[in-house]
Amino acid sequence: MTQQGIMPMKRGATVKAMAWSVGIAVVLALLALAMPAFADQPVNGGIDFQPPATDVKADIISFHNMLLVIITGITLLVLGLLVWVVLRYSRAANPTPKKFTHNMTVEVIWTAVPVAILALIAVYSFPLLAEEERVFGGEKVDPAEVVTIKAVGNSWFWQHEYQDYGSLEITSNMLPREDAKAAGKPALLATDAPIYVPVNTYVRMLVTSNDVIHSWAMPSFGVKEDAIPGRINEGWFKVNKEGVFYGQCSELCGINHAFMPIEIHVVSKDAFEKWVIEQGGQPRAIASAEPAPAAPAPAAAPEAAPPADAAPTEAAPAAAPVAQPAR
Repeated sequence: MTQQGIMPMKRGATVKAMAWSVGIAVVLALLALAMPAFADQPVNGGIDFQPPATDVKADIISFHNMLLVIITGITLLVLGLLVWVVLRYSRAANPTPKKFTHNMTVEVIWTAVPVAILALIAVYSFPLLAEEERVFGGEKVDPAEVVTIKAVGNSWFWQHEYQDYGSLEITSNMLPREDAKAAGKPALLATDAPIYVPVNTYVRMLVTSNDVIHSWAMPSFGVKEDAIPGRINEGWFKVNKEGVFYGQCSELCGINHAFMPIEIHVVSKDAFEKWVIEQGGQPRAIASAEPAPAAPAPAAAPEAAPPADAAPTEAAPAAAPVAQPAR
């Protein structure tokens, strides 16, 4: 043992530790390649995220991949150290154990390195959090170009109210399994009334609930907002490709929690305007220009009646008779 209390590791133990670490890493990599990674919707055996449909989700996946590299390196390092300790300090290799308390150099390293790793993670995580939480990522957007949808959670279905297109409201229930299979849609995710949004358009989500706590979640968008009774939470997304996307309630809300799917069709702006009209809504320009109904004119106030205890008004005295001339 050296003066610092650390025993030199033999060459054979080093080779064995590295062989174990590399072997386990190869096995994990083969398992990952053997399973499907990406899909447009959840699939059996999937081990990765759904493909991103928004820039925020793409940033989330990039951040996750960076963390995966860091945690994989930490895991392999700890595994190698454990294997080294097992082999180097076993009873056969070290029949006479040495006694020491601490090593200053090692303690500084295992304190400074984790701090540096956390600082690196913070540099990337804080801007991502700000991008998610600030409406439209902090960008200035023309309000006329924003689609606002109010999502209301109920037990157990969703209502979506389009705030800028008249009285357009869509109530979505889960499509029965047989109907979903006949339509070629995923069971437990398809709805009988999907909602539509235009592509490459900022969408503001106002999320609330009529009863218990729900959660409006769309994995491909990187959006998850809790629906709380008496409170409106705000989120946003901007989908950069057309397609059909699925989500679900992500907050345990009762016996039918698993049967509150969300189905969103992202289409062109012309197709979206056409869908709005087909659903009984109004084009945005008409809905915005429609004047509010005029308030009725107040009725003329009746003349006030005299108080009951008021003294009666005396009639004016009659005119005095004309004096007759004397004879």
